[in-house]
Amino acid sequence: MEQLLENFSLDLFVKQTILFVALIFLLVKFAWKPILNSLNDREEGIKDALDAAEKAKLEMENLQADNERLLKEARAERESMLKEARDMKNKMIEDAKEEAREEANKMIAQAQASIESEKKAAIADLKSQVANLSIDIAEKVVKEELSNKDKQMKLVESMLGEATLN
Repeated sequence: MEQLLENFSLDLFVKQTILFVALIFLLVKFAWKPILNSLNDREEGIKDALDAAEKAKLEMENLQADNERLLKEARAERESMLKEARDMKNKMIEDAKEEAREEANKMIAQAQASIESEKKAAIADLKSQVANLSIDIAEKVVKEELSNKDKQMKLVESMLGEATLN
């Protein structure tokens, strides 16, 4: 330290101080403002980027909420469509069953009507055949009875005895 004080030159000190002050003045005049401006610009850019990131985050959250809502709506709509399809299927099955029942009942009624008419026709045919057979048998019996005179007389008398006048 003593050596510094011994070698001290006031002229050199003043020159260096003037140069230092001039250098600081030049730096403040030409470099300080651009450096501060660039620092401020950078700070604003970082703030804007953070704000944009925050907005993007909020938008993503909103989109996720919208997606969840849309997904729930789609699931609910799918469930309602499936329920409606199941109901429609069951209704179609029931309608087909009812239609089949009605058709079967119609067919049974037609078959019963057909059986009844065929039965009546068969009974009428049977009656006709029985009547024809009866007439044939009566004819043969009457021929045989009428071939003998004694038998004819007995037959006439018995018929007259059985017949009553009203």
